[in-house]
Amino acid sequence: MSILNRIKSLLFQQREKEPGAAYDLWAAAYDNQPGNLMLDLDEGVFSELLYQTTTCGKSIADIGCGTGRHWSRIFATQPDRLTGYDVSAGMLAKLKEKYPAAETFLLKNELLPELASASCDLVISTLAIAHIEKLETALREWNRVLKPGGEIIITDYHPEALAKGGKRTFKLDGKLIAVKNYVHPIEQLKALARQLGWTELRFTERVIDDSVKGYYERQNALSLFESFRDIPIIYGIHFKKSG
Repeated sequence: MSILNRIKSLLFQQREKEPGAAYDLWAAAYDNQPGNLMLDLDEGVFSELLYQTTTCGKSIADIGCGTGRHWSRIFATQPDRLTGYDVSAGMLAKLKEKYPAAETFLLKNELLPELASASCDLVISTLAIAHIEKLETALREWNRVLKPGGEIIITDYHPEALAKGGKRTFKLDGKLIAVKNYVHPIEQLKALARQLGWTELRFTERVIDDSVKGYYERQNALSLFESFRDIPIIYGIHFKKSG
């Protein structure tokens, strides 16, 4: 990397914000993002995995629920309980505007004290894992609240894309803001899952290819498209806790 590129990288890192602070700023505009590649891909990946499980009458915890992007789909299946956690009070406030009776809590230190041990049938986390610094702590807490035989659905920005320099960014008052991420290799995630007695049921990923080229064309970002071509951009994984 050239000295100039190193300087640019350091300056950009200085503009990175911790997830809670970043999403507080992003919350007002978050639900109005037509043509957002990651959100559109996540809709498909999450729907594919959710279709493979049963949520009717189940108790579900949504970790990193944000504004409740997936909640209309989940509520349509008539779960018994849906509890949301997020590090951003601003995102939770937007969720409450849509679902005033929603049960939500501000997430602190990866802990879920409001949920009893073995009380959840399903834990979901979409586009959030890379914002968690202490991944093992988080997964052990999810394992605590899961019933034996419970399931876990995770989607997120692919660590290969993050390692290559991919960023979650948004614009505010003309300035580009990046949300801080941590690169958790998928094999690390799978290894932790095995330690907890979780069996991998399904894994899926999407790559940057011609099927998504239009997103980059509309943003006049074809050079970025070419630099990330054939790199996986999002993944989804479905685990089941041992009974």
